[in-house]
Amino acid sequence: MSAPSAVLMDTNAIIEAVRTECWKAIAHRFRVETVEKCIEEAMSGESTRPAYVKVTAEHVALIRCQHLVTRLERATLALQCPSANHLDDGERDLIAHALGRDDESWLLCSPDKAAVRAAVQLDVGDRLTSVEELASQAGMKPKPPLYDHHTQARLVEWRTAARLGTL
Repeated sequence: MSAPSAVLMDTNAIIEAVRTECWKAIAHRFRVETVEKCIEEAMSGESTRPAYVKVTAEHVALIRCQHLVTRLERATLALQCPSANHLDDGERDLIAHALGRDDESWLLCSPDKAAVRAAVQLDVGDRLTSVEELASQAGMKPKPPLYDHHTQARLVEWRTAARLGTL
């Protein structure tokens, strides 16, 4: 993977990178960006849940840019991709922001079927990447192992299914 101008990470990708202790390496290797809604989601949640992962202000400080998404960006996404209404708020805002970028080499890390489907429908499916791929490029082996939907194999499977219209 050549160096992207930015890696746009959604809530679940951030949480998984923190959980598997590869967040710092990813954030130092890439220009990690996200949207405000993803930060809000990553830092909230039920701390009493057994699988809860605490994302701290120290983790968030490694994000190079937090974008505010406008109603116009959300409306543009809704017009270009009606299925975007199935996205979680953070994923929706991240994809809406991505579509308005004027740089050419950004990547999107969102381990969710609806986000993969939307990215393929918007013809940006080739910009999808996994936490596994980012960690590998950063020289890290996640510990504990990644959940399956954060792997490159699962991303390839979902992207192919989305292209075939079976996802």
